[in-house]
Amino acid sequence: MAGLRLSEAQRGFFGWVAEAVFANPFGPERAALDRRIAGIDSHAPADPARTLELAIEQVERRVRELDPDGRLRPDRYPAEDARILQWVGLFRIYHAFRDEFGQFIERQAQSAESLALPFADTLWAELADLGLDAEARARYLGVFYQVRRGFHCIEREIIGLCPAVVELRMRLWNAIFTFRPDWYLRCLVGRMEDFSTLLLGETGTGKTAAARAIGHSGYIPYDPKTRRFQESYTRAFVSINLAQFPAGLIESELFGHRKGAFSGAIDHHQGVLARCSAHGAVLMDEIGDVEPLIQLKLLTVLQERRFTPVGGREPQAFNGRVIAATHRDLGRLRAEGRFRDDFFYRLCSDVIALPPLRQRIAENPAELRLMVAAILVRTFGPDGLALVDGVEERTRASVPADYPWPGNVRELEQCVRRICLTGRYQADGRAAPDVFLQQVAAGGLTADELLAGYLARLYGRCRTYEEVARRSGLDRRTVKKYIGMGESET
Repeated sequence: MAGLRLSEAQRGFFGWVAEAVFANPFGPERAALDRRIAGIDSHAPADPARTLELAIEQVERRVRELDPDGRLRPDRYPAEDARILQWVGLFRIYHAFRDEFGQFIERQAQSAESLALPFADTLWAELADLGLDAEARARYLGVFYQVRRGFHCIEREIIGLCPAVVELRMRLWNAIFTFRPDWYLRCLVGRMEDFSTLLLGETGTGKTAAARAIGHSGYIPYDPKTRRFQESYTRAFVSINLAQFPAGLIESELFGHRKGAFSGAIDHHQGVLARCSAHGAVLMDEIGDVEPLIQLKLLTVLQERRFTPVGGREPQAFNGRVIAATHRDLGRLRAEGRFRDDFFYRLCSDVIALPPLRQRIAENPAELRLMVAAILVRTFGPDGLALVDGVEERTRASVPADYPWPGNVRELEQCVRRICLTGRYQADGRAAPDVFLQQVAAGGLTADELLAGYLARLYGRCRTYEEVARRSGLDRRTVKKYIGMGESET
């Protein structure tokens, strides 16, 4: 037995399997590896799910060539071969329990308390057969759960097939596991709290859904004594929309307050930082709307990992991860001194831009149908699929082919609901930049018309005359007059 050694062909094949363990499942590298393992020509059309099944079958066949009973014994091989075979073993075990993990995730989604893992003993024994000690078994069991949960959450939250959405899924996976999962496994399992993520994108592009995919996919340790994970992933994500609160209340909502800290503080209040799990993340939405003083206090939290409730004296530990999101132009805010550079640099470990709906549809016209179907299923359940053809047809009939969808996915959701109720959708009258830009390019606008069109579009984004006045350098009355002119023309 001491002389066992993989052949060059075996080492090459199982090396592909080991690479697949570390490849981003939403990326082209993993798709190419699955094809190679399955023996499918790289240019032949193939369904990804079927390709994976064929790849798993090929792995099983090759393993049984090593041992007819299908048991891998890495410890019987030289170190380099043993390392490859251990990854092959982890690949096999994960995929053998993939469906069970998926069902468990669905059940756990309904409970705030951590549920017992029903197949824990069988999985534990499989990991033991690879020669892993109890600590390593618990760690890999937690990683299996995280990987399956990460795939589930990204696939569920991020719908679409266009290149921009494919890239977004890859970026979200990397935000959870890094672009080098071997580094993650070696150094970063359960230690991602210092890696903040900044989500940028127009209103309605799905920043909250992207944050939820990250926040629900953190590593949660497994306790072999109770056969449970230490926490339900449903408690691992909390969020706060900072634009909803006046400046005087934001501190209390973030850091909490002690009883009597200010007038009206009749009891202790736990802020969002205190509610954030050590295994999860907090989304600070509309971070671009926060005043510099609050930015400074949040900077201190990120640097020291501690915060003090308003009116309190004892600092509390903050162990979660921060995800920030905004539709604002942070470059402009920084240039104007309204967003601190040091705070920006502490937030931007990873910056992910979400594509607007108009870009997605331009890249792949079928994206509209996919989104309509997803909205109908989310609203009506599986029965909603019967409405897709009719709703898509009426949607396309209600808006121009090049309609820019200024409200993005959120607008499309309301469009679908309105069509279900009334049979038609009235497109946003301000959302016609194509006509306006064509008129500008043709030189067919007077100075008043040009200004009216520009201010109307600014107002469509800012929604307040004051903000349009600030950006344009005009007084509020002038802005209101010209916006009224622009609206009447559209």
